[in-house]
Amino acid sequence: MQSWLRDHFFKGIKERKERERLFLENGSKVLEKLVASCNGKPVPLRTFSAQELCQATNNYCENLVWNWYKGSLEERIVLVKRSLDSIEWADFFINDIVISAQMCGHSNVLRPIGCCLETQHPILVYEFAANGILSDRIYVSRVTMLQYQPMPWEKRLKIARQIAHVISYLHTAFHRPVIHMTIDMYSILLDEHDVPKLSNFLISVAIPKGETDVEAYEGIRNTRYCTPEFRASGKVTEKTDVYKFGGLLLELFTGKDSDVITQLPIYKSLVAYPAQGSCINEIVDPAIMADGKESASLQRQLQAVLDLILICTKEDPQRRPSMVDVTKELRQIERNRPDKPVCILNNKGELSIISAYGISQSHRFAQAGEELLGSLRI
Repeated sequence: MQSWLRDHFFKGIKERKERERLFLENGSKVLEKLVASCNGKPVPLRTFSAQELCQATNNYCENLVWNWYKGSLEERIVLVKRSLDSIEWADFFINDIVISAQMCGHSNVLRPIGCCLETQHPILVYEFAANGILSDRIYVSRVTMLQYQPMPWEKRLKIARQIAHVISYLHTAFHRPVIHMTIDMYSILLDEHDVPKLSNFLISVAIPKGETDVEAYEGIRNTRYCTPEFRASGKVTEKTDVYKFGGLLLELFTGKDSDVITQLPIYKSLVAYPAQGSCINEIVDPAIMADGKESASLQRQLQAVLDLILICTKEDPQRRPSMVDVTKELRQIERNRPDKPVCILNNKGELSIISAYGISQSHRFAQAGEELLGSLRI
């Protein structure tokens, strides 16, 4: 009995020292990144013990999706993000909490509450998003249909504009532009009012001062997050997020995951679109048309959004618009002024979008459609 008590006592001491070591190690990394990225500005983050979060999540019993868990802290429902993957993910989780903290003032970012630093992988705590991830609202299955109705077009368009704005903020609000890298349905959560909250800054990366591109996490090369420029050079730019946003917009438009889209006749429709405007009805999510609001105004909006998708997903990053211009164009479309987007070169040699009335239909998007066709096949 004495032997067991002694072993238990020393085991407890060893575990406490290990928690203290990890807290200091992870805490120093978080502090270093916060000082480097926030210019010394105070960041309101709490620290929690591993035991607190274990109790809050009932030993992580309710796994909502991937590594998100539902918990309760001080009579408040929260989201807890936890990983059991390899050691390299510790740094990614630190990156996630630091960038989230930088962005917490934006209404369309999932707000961090705090973190636990005394575990091998930091555990992150965020505000609760009652309506789950965006994919469950767009890829409506027989299961999710029992809980949610298909999302109407007006709400999809509003979400697209809000997410475009927060990405623009990410690119322009800090002394170094931050590339999100993983813009998709699974990185966007919805609160009880369906306000979108961008999350998942795990592999986000800042462009060094004076540079226009930066090397990114090599692990994305064979995933859905790989873009043409990364495949060619291993580097990313602000236009990488534009490309990924174009893919998100396409999924909002079609109601299909990009992996599914590649198996559909949408390829030929996209390439043929400039000559066959009526093919929109073959591409668009049928749920958008199901409410009987198939008006000329809706058709113009859908057409303008499809044009924007093709521009955002151009193979050459320099030929894509900036996220600021994309946001402006979506605002015009949302106001029911969806004039054909026109791309011009600005004084920096970059493409900008200008909306103009009276622009006639042309085949200027045919090449963009062909490029999207090629990139989606890869």
